[in-house]
Amino acid sequence: MLTIYQNEAKYDLLSLLRTPGFYLPALLFPAVFYYFFGVLFPYSGGDPARVMVAYCCFGVIGPALFNFAIAVAGDRQQGWLALKRLSPMPMSAYMMAKWSSSLFFAVIILLTLYVIGGSFSEVTLTRGQWLALTAVLLLGTLPFALLGLVIGLFCSDKAAPAVVNLIYLPMAFLAGLWVPLSVLPDYVQSIAYGLPTYHFSQLAMKVIGQDQGLSMGVHCAYLVVLSAGLAWVAHYRFRRMA
Repeated sequence: MLTIYQNEAKYDLLSLLRTPGFYLPALLFPAVFYYFFGVLFPYSGGDPARVMVAYCCFGVIGPALFNFAIAVAGDRQQGWLALKRLSPMPMSAYMMAKWSSSLFFAVIILLTLYVIGGSFSEVTLTRGQWLALTAVLLLGTLPFALLGLVIGLFCSDKAAPAVVNLIYLPMAFLAGLWVPLSVLPDYVQSIAYGLPTYHFSQLAMKVIGQDQGLSMGVHCAYLVVLSAGLAWVAHYRFRRMA
């Protein structure tokens, strides 16, 4: 059984590595965005560590959303998803392969942003903070992977990229990942509390002591409930597709 999961993860990663249209934007966009607007022209303002963590949150969400949404939509329309469901392979292997591939690129993104932050913005964290931050950032991609899965199950392969961008970029801005929430209007700040990007970023900010003070339990509860809801929607959609 373990071999099935390993092989599925291996081939899913290989397929992405053969698709520069996916991995080049996923890897370069957060790094370039952070370097120009977080380092050279720090319009984000604030503590350098806070700015780096905000861009790290923005960076790791992308692979989870896009990999699931676009790949699942394509597999569904081309019939591969139906074929996999009819095969002896458990669908959990398919899902875990997608998430592991997303995490692979997320790790590269994080290491790149860590190097930029440490080298050009003099970000200094303890070893424990670096490790805890990495763990939070990687585990926190799960709700966004599930969101991408739901998008892929409902949208066509041509519509999925546009839908992801319509969700991803506004959620990043409104959650304060590009500019601090404190400089945004009050009504925008009130919107942020209902966004998964906000709660995800606040968990990461808590590691470096730059969060807004809400309980960690509040952020975790929000993300757990959201993940459960998205998982239920995906399960319902799978049953309707049977």
